[in-house]
Amino acid sequence: MSSTQYHLLHLYRARQLGEPAPPAPGTHDWQVVREWRDHRQFRAAVAAGRPARVRWLRGWWRSTG
Repeated sequence: MSSTQYHLLHLYRARQLGEPAPPAPGTHDWQVVREWRDHRQFRAAVAAGRPARVRWLRGWWRSTG
C-alpha cells in the first residue's frame, strides 16, 4: 500500500468517526530534517565541550516570556 493510499484510508476513517483529518504525507519532512540536524550539532558541541545552541530551546524560551 502506498503512502497516498494509506493517507486516503485514514482520511476516510477520520471522516466516518468525526475526527480531524491527519496531515498529508510529507507535511512535516523539513521539520524532521531540521530537528535531526540540530540534534547532530548538539551532540557534536557537547562532545567537543562547546556550549550548544539548540533551536527548540530558543523557540521555547521566546514562547514562555
